[in-house]
Amino acid sequence: MKLATIVREQTETSEYTNHDLLFKDLIQTFFKEFIAVFFPDVHRHIDYHHTTLLSEEVHTDLHQGDTRRLDIVVETKLKGEDSVIIIHVEPQSYVQRNFHERMFHYYSLLYNKYRKPIVPIAVFSYDETRDEQDTFTIAFPFFHVLTFNFLKLELRKKNWRNYIQSNNPAAAALLSKMGYSSDERIEVKKEFLRMLVRMQLNPAKEYLIYGFFESYLKLNEKEEKELHEEIGKMDDGEKVMELTISYEEKGKKEGKKEGRIEGEQAAKQEIAAEMLRKGFSVDVVADLTHLEKDEIEKLKKTI
Repeated sequence: MKLATIVREQTETSEYTNHDLLFKDLIQTFFKEFIAVFFPDVHRHIDYHHTTLLSEEVHTDLHQGDTRRLDIVVETKLKGEDSVIIIHVEPQSYVQRNFHERMFHYYSLLYNKYRKPIVPIAVFSYDETRDEQDTFTIAFPFFHVLTFNFLKLELRKKNWRNYIQSNNPAAAALLSKMGYSSDERIEVKKEFLRMLVRMQLNPAKEYLIYGFFESYLKLNEKEEKELHEEIGKMDDGEKVMELTISYEEKGKKEGKKEGRIEGEQAAKQEIAAEMLRKGFSVDVVADLTHLEKDEIEKLKKTI
């Protein structure tokens, strides 16, 4: 396998990882707002004064022999009750035919660990039409054992226009993953920016929302020009324009930095591959390139 192929596979894997991290940061930061806007029936019963993140808990898959970190696991209480419940939110960025079974597996792991009632929620963010099952059933001709259900949010089925007046930060960020046509891209970003101006969040939260949105809906140069023209016609256009320019400048600076780091990493991998071909040991390659030994071992197997 060529080095370019290795780098491409690593990039594809990192895209899934980046997706998980983006959703994890967004939903953890705006957990109450996320539940309120997308699951109002759940929201009405939750006592948010008792909320604890259990996101670093690792659950072992005994059958497969691997581990899985459930990123969004929250312990909370119902209003007027002392008993603890757990809410598990599972973002899903690609089609998986056995997803319903995986959700049941996660539910089982969590229940086995905590012995508490669990609210399972799946967030589907991919563009493909969903045709997976929404329940997991174990039954025999002579006996029905169980039917497992989970709540679901299918972002592509959501009309983004229904959320632009909400002033909800979770909804604002997730506009980028909702159902809009290619002709609506500019308008979606325009309304997103207006929401951001109205909400007046602190800089850290504002930057998190903006970064999430840009990760999924990034306008090209022509679209950005049209957007600026549209903003100029708005009553609140001056504030929106200030926000846009500010983040464009930050994006340019970070883009240069990330590009430099990625370039340096690729160069190190190429050097390491060449050294391995010439017979250098993994330890020596690690000392000279400062790459992790595990990464070098993977390279070695492909040469």
